[in-house]
Amino acid sequence: MDVIYGVHSVAEALKARARNFDHVEIARERSDPKMQRIIADCRASGIPVRFVPREALDRLAKTANHQGVVAVTTSKQYSQVEDLMESKRGEWTFLVVLDGVEDPHNLGAVLRAADGAGADGIVVPERRAVHVTGTVAKSSAGASEHMAIAKVTNISRTLEDLKDQNIWVVGLDERGDQDYDQVDYKMDCALVFGAEGKGLHEHVRKHCDFLVKIPMAGAVSSLNVSVAAGIVMYELVRQRRSTSDAPRPREKK
Repeated sequence: MDVIYGVHSVAEALKARARNFDHVEIARERSDPKMQRIIADCRASGIPVRFVPREALDRLAKTANHQGVVAVTTSKQYSQVEDLMESKRGEWTFLVVLDGVEDPHNLGAVLRAADGAGADGIVVPERRAVHVTGTVAKSSAGASEHMAIAKVTNISRTLEDLKDQNIWVVGLDERGDQDYDQVDYKMDCALVFGAEGKGLHEHVRKHCDFLVKIPMAGAVSSLNVSVAAGIVMYELVRQRRSTSDAPRPREKK
């Protein structure tokens, strides 16, 4: 069983219905409208709700940053890369590939931006990378519960498989030979972002069709991976919207 915490994380997990809930624990002193909606959603779904001291939530979540609500659930269900491609939301495929992101806050922020930008899904390596944890779910404001994520054993091989299916691979790298906004993203493509501090691995760089960079005017040569990913993803969105191909919103359940 997994533990997710935070108002948005738990609320979005209840909406997504992608996990089975064992129970939800709520701090006794929380009685505000947001918490009342969570309680109502739990009761409507037959999920047990327990009212406990805040200290009990601290122990269960292993952090005091739980906002007074913690849910015990089944683990996040991961997808296959093929599933991500089959569920594309616009005219062109839009995948995000993460080459070894290890910080849960960064993964959460990327998931939140990718969900907002209308990405079809995220690809992450099975090893040497963070996956969806309670911290990731909270950092993503619940976007992790809606975003399809595929775990793969080898990022380079996955990129080659995507290219065999006519998916263009665009990697962000500070050594890129063109700026990120010089690429025409009106095509089936996968955006590839590297790990914190290290960027793209050399063997991953070699599998990219385009290597792009974000121009930096200050003394620091690069941005945090989640900030950089958001910039490039929304340039893709801007270009595609200029052709009236805005991502289709997900249907409400």
